[in-house]
Amino acid sequence: MPQLTREPIDAALSTVQDPEIRRPITELGMVKSVEIDADGGVTVGVFLTVSSCPMQDTIIERVRTAVGNVPGVSDVRVDLDVMSDEQRKALREKLQGPTREIPFNRPGNTTRIIGISSGKGGVGKSSITVNLAVALAAKGLSVGILDADIYGHSVPRILGIDRFPTRVEGMLMPPSAHGVQAISMLMFKPGGVAQAVAYRGPMNHKLLQQFLTDVFWGDLDFLLIDLPPGTGDMAMSLGQLLPQSELLVVTTPQPAAADVAVRAGMMAQHTKQRVVGVVENMSAMACPHCGEPIDLFGTGGGSLVAQVLTKELGTEVPLIARVPFDVRLREGGDNGQPLVLAEPTAAASAAIGDLADRLSARPRGLAGMSLGLTPASRF
Repeated sequence: MPQLTREPIDAALSTVQDPEIRRPITELGMVKSVEIDADGGVTVGVFLTVSSCPMQDTIIERVRTAVGNVPGVSDVRVDLDVMSDEQRKALREKLQGPTREIPFNRPGNTTRIIGISSGKGGVGKSSITVNLAVALAAKGLSVGILDADIYGHSVPRILGIDRFPTRVEGMLMPPSAHGVQAISMLMFKPGGVAQAVAYRGPMNHKLLQQFLTDVFWGDLDFLLIDLPPGTGDMAMSLGQLLPQSELLVVTTPQPAAADVAVRAGMMAQHTKQRVVGVVENMSAMACPHCGEPIDLFGTGGGSLVAQVLTKELGTEVPLIARVPFDVRLREGGDNGQPLVLAEPTAAASAAIGDLADRLSARPRGLAGMSLGLTPASRF
């Protein structure tokens, strides 16, 4: 039998991704050592970013699986160590650069950023955000959610996330569930869900900025920002910090709710954002007995919002989705099982899936993006 060499071991390790950073551990400097015994046993030394790394079992399993599949390997052992302060600093600079900045504003960044807004609470904005994110991730896209509803944060529960971000030299690794990364104010409250957040406007702006600069999001296809209801600080800060972001307005069919939702979309006049469309949530549901539509929350709200915004903004704002009322959408939010995964054939899931298809139909590209170039002077 040919003697086992280092080359196929290194090749196998290059396929192992850190579950939080989502890059090969060889690229991140996490492979400390590789020892090969005469009988085919392999011992891999791995540096963890922090001693309390919550994903260390996943890393061990991935290394064992990858190296164990190399022909000639009889056994795999993983020895864990922890990066030094200097190694962590080098890793942060490798991932985020020497200075902290909003990565989505760098020239050439192609992440599509969509703020999910509503005029008032109770229209299911966060449920739509999470289910849309999960539907996009199920299509193979890299998706993150920034829960910008500082006072009424609900994304972690709806998504089923119950752990804190990992800190590496001030850089935050967002936890994930169902293929979606998320960050939320809830993860930073020592008092948990019941603790109130007593922040004034400037603090909200600073917090949003920190979520954008200090969190390592990686190379995202979509970043969905769950905005608080209304037209306050966060809506203005989003337009200021991420001028290339777009808005998706959520309403219910009720005309009174639609009137308020219009104002959320009209923020685009002040922030110079594009309104990508309107989602009518809690639309007519089919009667479980006769199949006829039941309009629990009235009719026409989504169409009304789309028509008014189209007229006032001077650009086409379509009614991009009508999501029928489904009590399972609420139940899934309570138990951390998004409806699009738990009940993929439900009418509401199909509507959200169609919305994901429409939003992802536009390929990533540099059209409309700042490339950071200055025209040459003409003499």
